[in-house]
Amino acid sequence: MGAGVSDWRLARAVSQTGQLGVVSGTALATILARRLQNGDADGQMRRALEKFPVSGITEKILADYFIPGGKPANAPFKLTPLPGLDSGHDYVALTIAANFVEVFLAKEGHAGFVGINFLEKIQFPTLPSLFGAMLAGVDYVLMGAGIPRAIPGVLDRLARGESVALKIDIEGGLPGEEFYSKFDPAIFCGGSAPLLKRPYFLGIVASATLAITLARKSSGQVNGFVVEGETAGGHNAPPRGALQLNADGEPIYGPRDVADLEKIRELGLPFWLAGSYGNPGKLSEALQLGAAGIQVGTAFAFCEESGICPDIKQQVLQLSRAGELRVFTDPLASPTGFPFKVLQLPGTLSDARSTATTNRRCDLGYLRQAYRKTDGTSGYRCPAEPVDDFIRKGGAPAETKGRECVCNGLMAAIGLAQINSENELSLPLVTAGNDAAHVARFLQSGRNSYTAAEVISRLLDKIAPA
Repeated sequence: MGAGVSDWRLARAVSQTGQLGVVSGTALATILARRLQNGDADGQMRRALEKFPVSGITEKILADYFIPGGKPANAPFKLTPLPGLDSGHDYVALTIAANFVEVFLAKEGHAGFVGINFLEKIQFPTLPSLFGAMLAGVDYVLMGAGIPRAIPGVLDRLARGESVALKIDIEGGLPGEEFYSKFDPAIFCGGSAPLLKRPYFLGIVASATLAITLARKSSGQVNGFVVEGETAGGHNAPPRGALQLNADGEPIYGPRDVADLEKIRELGLPFWLAGSYGNPGKLSEALQLGAAGIQVGTAFAFCEESGICPDIKQQVLQLSRAGELRVFTDPLASPTGFPFKVLQLPGTLSDARSTATTNRRCDLGYLRQAYRKTDGTSGYRCPAEPVDDFIRKGGAPAETKGRECVCNGLMAAIGLAQINSENELSLPLVTAGNDAAHVARFLQSGRNSYTAAEVISRLLDKIAPA
């Protein structure tokens, strides 16, 4: 669902119904910093930070980012340090605290389970993010957009208070040359690391081949899978084989891209189905296929508790009611190179009229790719940054075509848009699965909004009797 859409409020609302609520772990350091700069009107960020168990961290974060009453509307947000191989203590501390805050608030006041979702493609913040979520007692870790074989072992070591390392993908690396992100919880905690609960790990996969690889070759125990089809929101796995586009410019998926559920069942691990399963009756269908349940995102993305701006939610619901809402699977928008689902909404980055004068920039850096410089050190570049900068760093000009600043676009979609020197706000980028066209089905007569609990009630209502 992007960054900050499935936030602590939505995850808690889902968990309180007895289901697994999952918070998005993407860009939480930036989200926490901007919530504090907006004044933290309800005090929830500061209240959760007071529970952070490592001394000195909360005081530093508040000194750096909290603005009583909020920043002026025309003032830009203070930027957080950019993630990298050596991000520095301040960024690591902010990342750990931000993940702790999100999970702590999602778990507060009930006995339900809470998970957190990460992208394997966003590697630099992974280790401190996992530690922060585990400090708050997260129950599940879900990860996709890559092959996260190292993560189960990382969870094992963090639970035991041991140092961890994660191999980082570096473009242009020489044979035998390896780069690692490292984190030592004992050093961060001042000499002694706590023993933590090891969360269950669920790999998000699009094929039986990937599920088999994770089950057999991961560094630790894999506890199950989310099997995601190409109609799901956010990043999609590319089609197998040579990329072909339809008349509208979207990737063409075929029978080879449908996961072989029989082979996944043979692994003996639970799995959940995702991608257009947010319809009444689909849960029963998934159970009959041997799944433990379903993962639903899009239906919740536009409910009252989600982090998307209220005006965008209303725009989406109105277009859905009118049968005029469209989702485009954009093969170019994301700097990751993965196809990315983009809602076609006026006034957003999907609107050519709105993007004609949009300036490129890379000031958040979550989707930057590390590359090897000629001197053996690492540099960072993003196909969505200014074209001249990307080329100067050795990037190919063709890679910049059609790229959007996903990082800033997702921040804008949740009301945390950056403002530039021309007093212009970043345009939002809204991602959702193909089911977005039908989200108005959750509106009751005379209502213009719906709750997470109402979504769950509708989905459970159509379960076939045993």
